[in-house]
Amino acid sequence: MSTQDVLDHHLDAFTAQNLDECLVDYTDDSVVITNMGVFRGLDEIEELFAGLFEEFSQAGSTIELDEKTIEDEYAYIVWHGETPDNDYEFCTDTFVVEDGTIHRQTFGGKIEPKG
Repeated sequence: MSTQDVLDHHLDAFTAQNLDECLVDYTDDSVVITNMGVFRGLDEIEELFAGLFEEFSQAGSTIELDEKTIEDEYAYIVWHGETPDNDYEFCTDTFVVEDGTIHRQTFGGKIEPKG
């Protein structure tokens, strides 16, 4: 699978909030680095996505992809979204894809709590 294929699968699975399909894109050697901590391996990455899906499944939640760039094994996205709890004003993920899976991922974002 190409970097494009892996990223498209990941975005489709995330949008559908399909945790099992999201995890197909990772292995026990995968690492996701965020401002909320570092998540290593499938168990920790599953916890990260389960929490995100819980938040984004709330009524009125939105998410929009603003930019997608692929360069060899690297994929970069910019997005924004909103949930009843938070305003995701500017968010970015960078993915390193190896052997058809996400080997490394970073996330950064300006997230403003509502209320």
